[in-house]
Amino acid sequence: MSDAALETPPVKPRSVRGRLPSGEPNPVDVHLGKRLRMRRILLGISQEELGLAIGLTFQQIQKYEYGLNRVGTSRLWDLSRALGCPVSYFFEEMDDKVAEASPRHLQADGLDLDGLEEAQEAADTNTRREALMLVRAYSTIKQENVCRKILDLACSLGRAKTEPP
Repeated sequence: MSDAALETPPVKPRSVRGRLPSGEPNPVDVHLGKRLRMRRILLGISQEELGLAIGLTFQQIQKYEYGLNRVGTSRLWDLSRALGCPVSYFFEEMDDKVAEASPRHLQADGLDLDGLEEAQEAADTNTRREALMLVRAYSTIKQENVCRKILDLACSLGRAKTEPP
């Protein structure tokens, strides 16, 4: 048997398709997914309902929301239409550190990922389910004076936690 017959065929490298060098999902994709989830919850739409509206399974919506699967341009357009928001909505409030982790920047040598995890954690606090539920409930209140009192209460409670006694 020849040496050529014993050689293993070359392994095609797996496409990283914009993932971080660690293999983790790209923070830009994660940010988009969080904004998708936030909008969906604010509208009171389940993953299954959103999937049906654009011809996907709820599992695929779930993967988009966690940044595991990247959202293509035409799919992003479908999502924006189904959720009644502009495409730009999905990129709003993106931290500079997250934006710097775009696939274009990943190709550059010496990408600085310091602080990226902290930026993602800060974004997480803005998309917690409880916060979304609060905003949704707040938006249904019709009395302006009640809204103002709730806002004042929330602000004072937030200051009480961060200000020294």
